[in-house]
Amino acid sequence: MSRPCPRLVIGALRGSAGKTTLCAALAAALYKRGVTVIPFKKGPDYIDAAWLAMAASNPCYNLDTFMMGRTQVARSFSRHAPSDAISLIEGNRGLYDGSSPEGEHSSAELAKLIKAPVVLVIDCDKVTRTAAAMVLGCQRFDPEVDIRGLILNRVAGTRHAAVVRRSLEDHCGIPVFGTVPRMADIPFSERHLGLIPPQEHDQILQALQMAADIAGNYLDMEGLIQVAQSAPPWEDLLVPDVLPADEPADPVTIGVIRDRAFQFYYPENIEALAAEGARAIEVSAISEEKLPSVDALYIGGGFPETQAGLLADNKAFRSSLRDAAEHGLPIYAECGGLMFLGESLTVGDKYYPMVGFLAISFGMEKRPQGHGYTVLHVEEENPFYPVGTEINGHEFHYSRILSRKEDEGHLAFRVKRGIGMDGKRDGLCRKNVLATFTHVHALGTREWAEGLVGRARRFRAGRKDYASLKSGQQANQQ
Repeated sequence: MSRPCPRLVIGALRGSAGKTTLCAALAAALYKRGVTVIPFKKGPDYIDAAWLAMAASNPCYNLDTFMMGRTQVARSFSRHAPSDAISLIEGNRGLYDGSSPEGEHSSAELAKLIKAPVVLVIDCDKVTRTAAAMVLGCQRFDPEVDIRGLILNRVAGTRHAAVVRRSLEDHCGIPVFGTVPRMADIPFSERHLGLIPPQEHDQILQALQMAADIAGNYLDMEGLIQVAQSAPPWEDLLVPDVLPADEPADPVTIGVIRDRAFQFYYPENIEALAAEGARAIEVSAISEEKLPSVDALYIGGGFPETQAGLLADNKAFRSSLRDAAEHGLPIYAECGGLMFLGESLTVGDKYYPMVGFLAISFGMEKRPQGHGYTVLHVEEENPFYPVGTEINGHEFHYSRILSRKEDEGHLAFRVKRGIGMDGKRDGLCRKNVLATFTHVHALGTREWAEGLVGRARRFRAGRKDYASLKSGQQANQQ
């Protein structure tokens, strides 16, 4: 069935051209106008997505064909892109940059898959007429990509803007929807993996207001809205329900550590847990005194290194988490969660004790130790994945393993692409804990939610059996 589906991809000629700032600016300005915006992010990314979600006041969903596959991307877009909203999709890297020389999994391929018009952000720093040559190349490189317009970013002044605009309009035949000047006080600061997460930003509302002002002052809002509304009708795929029609009478409870240290979660992963019959509750490793009673725990990635002092100071929580893990609590940990479960984290010349359940210690480096897509093959028994499972995910971290006791826990995954623990293996297992540098997306790795919720059910059943046995023994003694 076809239906209206206003949508727009914001792309660029390269990474760090200003896509996220301008996407967030557009989303914030549209929201202030009363327009419903559903943001999407192409590529493995949590931080840009968090800012887009804040700006639009709606969850930001991921559209990455490497992690999810083309069919799941189209199904997810069908599910989350309503007819009465503008779907705003931020691309990643350069428009045609993919995971291979053929451009697989690029922003251009995504735009073609979801039949969305593209507006390119052009970084005009130290360039004039050459910008037209680059855009003309993009237009001719793949005529099936529907490039509809341009946004000029980081222009030096009115004369610079006029020269670039005329060159682009004369040679490329497409409109310019805004010229944004160089700004010393852009609302979103950067750190080594991109923007600083909103959870660590001291003035979120002020940053979003500044972003909305950028769009209001420098972008042709009406023109961009018209481009989105001119997208062809969307052909809905047959999409199975993600969430159960009725909540299970007695769902398992899965804790999700979400605070300033651990922020990296795809909303689809939390939805997938609910679809399997779980209830997710948020937990803070910084502010709570102990881990609440849960049937399993999910610790995502984040920046534990920036909050290492607070994590180390909360001895009571670390102790309760270590005790729960020793008693068999199922725990799935990704990247920052892996670091937290280890013995220690060294940042510069400072040493911080962590949970201490896994016999592994980490230190922070100045250069990336793992960054990009990963492919893992599950070779050994573990709490959550069947042997033989193939996992497509991604890793990005500056942490390095300083020491590991190999006789305490085993590595369940063989690394086919990526770095993992040592370039060959990933997935450290001990008892009911599996911790890995790789992040997964639940729509691409369906076994993840099934395994976590299934293990949670078994753990809860075991606790109930133990409680019943103990109650019976006490009754007999009386």
